[in-house]
Amino acid sequence: MASSSKQEWRKSTLAPILERFSERQGKFETTSGIELDTVYVPEDLADFDYASQLGYPGEYPFTRGVQPNMYRGRLWTIREYAGFGTAEDTNARYKKLLAEGQTGLSVAFHLPTQIGYDSDHPLARGEVGKVGVAIDTLRDMEILFQDIPLDKVSTSMTINATAAILLAMYIALGRKQGVEAARLNGTVQNDTLKDYIARGTYIFPPRPSMRLITDIISYCAKNVPRWNSVSISGYHIREAGSTAVQEIAFTLANGIAYVQAAIDAGLDVDSFAPRLSFFLNSHINFFEEVAKFRAARRLWARIMRERFGAKDERSCMLRFHTQTAGVSLVAQQPLNNIIRAALQALAATMGGTQSLHTDSYDEAYATPSEDAVTIAVRTQQVIGYESGIPDVVDPLGGSYYIEYLTDRIERGASEYIARIDDLGGAVAGIEEGFQQREIQDASYKYQMMIEQGKQTIVGVNKFVSGYSKIANMLRFDPEVERKQKERLAQVKQERDSARVKRALERLADVARSDENTLPSLLECVEAYATVGEMTDTLREVFGTQREFLSF
Repeated sequence: MASSSKQEWRKSTLAPILERFSERQGKFETTSGIELDTVYVPEDLADFDYASQLGYPGEYPFTRGVQPNMYRGRLWTIREYAGFGTAEDTNARYKKLLAEGQTGLSVAFHLPTQIGYDSDHPLARGEVGKVGVAIDTLRDMEILFQDIPLDKVSTSMTINATAAILLAMYIALGRKQGVEAARLNGTVQNDTLKDYIARGTYIFPPRPSMRLITDIISYCAKNVPRWNSVSISGYHIREAGSTAVQEIAFTLANGIAYVQAAIDAGLDVDSFAPRLSFFLNSHINFFEEVAKFRAARRLWARIMRERFGAKDERSCMLRFHTQTAGVSLVAQQPLNNIIRAALQALAATMGGTQSLHTDSYDEAYATPSEDAVTIAVRTQQVIGYESGIPDVVDPLGGSYYIEYLTDRIERGASEYIARIDDLGGAVAGIEEGFQQREIQDASYKYQMMIEQGKQTIVGVNKFVSGYSKIANMLRFDPEVERKQKERLAQVKQERDSARVKRALERLADVARSDENTLPSLLECVEAYATVGEMTDTLREVFGTQREFLSF
């Protein structure tokens, strides 16, 4: 006879089985520590209200997606993160990716550009072109996008501390191509707060960094209306070891800080909020990740309407790019990474992402090879064109389990945001080391689970076996640094030094005032001032930030 309640089922049907056969482990939980029951039924959603918690796709609170028909209209943007060596090297990779069916570009900059040093700086020695493309002046940007018309592509630039400089370069390049700023499409990450929390590539203290971020938001709202002025990133927070709940909480708390800063600078929330975007991680716990994306959309919609009084529905939409979890890739049995990336890409598309990067299987060793990148692109194309997943909006919506997880993740993230509010907001929390400590604790616990065998990593702590070496791995050419330094020296020799000097002096004056820095940065860029020269000018005014102690 069928059970009439979960309690009755547990007693009459489940208990006898558990007496005879033990379960695989004593405790089942997600990576965020949410304890999991054996099965989920309507009783687990006793207070569930469809209209307020789900609704319909394309309508507030956007739990089920930001577009009414989602991928039935068009697929997510296939955007592989790429950049290495010189601008010529990366330009060739972009053309290859576009030929393979990629639909958007995503620029990886080398470390010196990220932290405001030119390729000829002593601290850049040995790092030129290694983890991204070397960009020192507008000349490099001209080569990077050679034969790629900026009005025909959408470009995402993963850059933060020097975001205003690189955005100015992109706008200047558009001008040289005859493409007005109003026609440019893309995103600049411009999220320095997460660098203090998880990544470490900051330059200036938080307060001046917030000023530069709001300068970009304000400038883009008026002059580059199709550009996403901030991509509020949870990706790096997750890569640093956070849980799914912490990823959403700390990311949205940073978003709250940016929105408030823009409002404090005199902007109306609906004038800029529709162009805010997010960058999230898709990790390995499939159902938790799907629920996480849905919870993030709902929570952000409520924050924007209830906290900031947004009236434009677009201001309440959490649009996001997703990248599969680089931290989940391992060097042992590397072909297994293809499977990991496919599962994570599946979770991202089931969760309703707008744009997706799938990691390449050889990234635990080196910058991805062409063969590995092609497989990463094909992974998305198989999901998009063969699986049938894009044919229905929010296909897991209504699952008792998914709705339970969505509610739990939203509740956990809301509790974290309330704690951060009590500290005085995201910036104050960072200055006290709160977010950093929480991530460190979560990362340590997860690592201990792996080392104790409580968390299985196939090929690492279980099912260990031999494996073949990766063929055709991308090798770094030591000539890259010499060639880049030569080009930089040539630009410095050919440019108008007096014009550069005037532009940099003007930038220093603007930095000391309340003026927007973007117009003066454009002036510097078009004079072929270097990234290092512009950053040093700002360093003299703003100062530099040392790491926040969080132990």
